[in-house]
Amino acid sequence: MLLVVDVGNTQTHFGTFRGEELVEHWRFATVRESTADELGAALGNLLELRGLSFKDLSASIVSSTVPHLEPEWTAMAERYLGHDMLVVGPGLKTGMAIRYDNPREIGADRLVNAVALRARFGGPAVCVDFGTATTFDVVSAEGDYIGGSLMTGIEISLDALTERGARLPKVELAPPKTAIAKNTIDAIRSGVVFGYAGAIDAILRRLYDELGGHADVVATGGLARLVVPFTEEIEEIDDMLTLTGLRLIHALNAQ
Repeated sequence: MLLVVDVGNTQTHFGTFRGEELVEHWRFATVRESTADELGAALGNLLELRGLSFKDLSASIVSSTVPHLEPEWTAMAERYLGHDMLVVGPGLKTGMAIRYDNPREIGADRLVNAVALRARFGGPAVCVDFGTATTFDVVSAEGDYIGGSLMTGIEISLDALTERGARLPKVELAPPKTAIAKNTIDAIRSGVVFGYAGAIDAILRRLYDELGGHADVVATGGLARLVVPFTEEIEEIDDMLTLTGLRLIHALNAQ
């Protein structure tokens, strides 16, 4: 089986594929100080809960937005899995043209999403990834990666509001009940979630204008299910989009 690992700033999402079939997947909080041994212990325990072991994993690939953890994952694979883990980055084939001023600036997760997006929709298409940051990645009608947009994630927006507002309470993110709130907590949820959804729609409409017409849109990321129901431009969520992109990139580079 193939192990695919997406290391984000907030969460690490990883799974196992048998061919094109996703066998299992897990999420856990990203701990920047994790060592290769700690990652190996966590992976081994989760595999065991599903009746699997390290011996079932014949290959692996990782994309990481946390530079410190990339070598820890590759060291884990070498030590516990007995093979070299592929790393998404310069030198790895993606199967698509990259129309970006400096391709080395593109986050690994954004590139992986674009590969999955192209395989699924062709183009034009947009992926909106709701994580620590919210990213918009665009594939042209020709199937090229042409760039996108990046904005502050909704959790960071909420934290900034309550940290800067001395009288404002800490609020847990949840779907707002109404736009006209009757208390401070609901008022914050209303403004943050509805306002964020409106911002997402506004950026997507600008992207359509620059593309010269409508595009297929899919959302992914841990916070997508909170925001997407309140948007007008997003109809589909694919929680496995990044894992699928990792599988596709591994297939291109397996030899």
